[in-house]
Amino acid sequence: MNLTRRQTLVGLAAATMLPARSAFAQQKTLIVPTLGGVWEQFWRDKIAPEFASESGANVTLDVGNGRVFGANLRAAGVQNPPYSIVMTNEVFSEGLRKEGFFEELDLSKLPNYEATYPVARNTGGYGVVACYSPIGIGYRTDMVRTPPTKWKDLWDNPEFQGKIGLYNFANSAGKMELLLASMLYGKDQYDVDAGFKALADLGQVIQVDFNLSTALAAGEIVVAPFDFAEIARLKKQGLPVDYVVPEEGVLAFDQTLNILANGPEKELAYQYANFILSAEMQELLMREFYVSPTNTAVTVPEDLAYEVPISGDRMSDILQWDWAFVNENQNELSERWASTVG
Repeated sequence: MNLTRRQTLVGLAAATMLPARSAFAQQKTLIVPTLGGVWEQFWRDKIAPEFASESGANVTLDVGNGRVFGANLRAAGVQNPPYSIVMTNEVFSEGLRKEGFFEELDLSKLPNYEATYPVARNTGGYGVVACYSPIGIGYRTDMVRTPPTKWKDLWDNPEFQGKIGLYNFANSAGKMELLLASMLYGKDQYDVDAGFKALADLGQVIQVDFNLSTALAAGEIVVAPFDFAEIARLKKQGLPVDYVVPEEGVLAFDQTLNILANGPEKELAYQYANFILSAEMQELLMREFYVSPTNTAVTVPEDLAYEVPISGDRMSDILQWDWAFVNENQNELSERWASTVG
């Protein structure tokens, strides 16, 4: 009797474990590339668990940036990518798209695409911008007598001379600065001869790869291109700063969602992209990072109007650039920047 009972209990335990093992074996995993720092933490604490709950899939984060993700993809090859989806700046997306890594979006699997602003779809159907971090002009209110109102004030206001900050060319914002100068002082964004001359006319500038806040806080610079969210954070910390939305339009860091043509979990990737484009997730990102949401259903509340000044009809103020032109001439433009701007 004892032997029979033991056998029965073992059999019942085994039978109970089978469904769990089967479910575990069938559970899929989506590798999600993400930026580090506060972005990684937010994805780890909020985005990944929410998507895992909604989809039933595991989410593994791969922390890096556009350069790192691109290097990883090229090392693996078009046919065997380590990711199924990549969200990164359009300057990186464009190059990878041309190399065949990404597929034209299947909009039947991405219903939230139709809710996005037209400016978010300028990718030839191969990607969609999930959010923007618009860039205007940030300045020290205690060190500037005449606040700027337009980009040309960087050249025209003599009190800025020698105290201007710029992103360097390695940063996508630096590339935008060149195209902007070309547009302002030449025929169009392609007139880089005029653009480089204009940048040289600024005189001595302080350049950084990604962080202009330190120089602004120290008073080494009094004015620079700044994303509005950063100025809002510095102001909340007590620094005497403010920003303006330039008359000519704004630059912007973009985050474009791309689906890998040969990704290991393509269906899950579409589900994740649609999840990120949803009004709920877009509002969450707006409140956490002060980004401009690309889903038209999201309205910026009054208490965030300063932190998120570009939304609704003003999304058309985001200037658009030909990243194919930049990528095709990357080496030459980089060398000219080094010799002209420093």
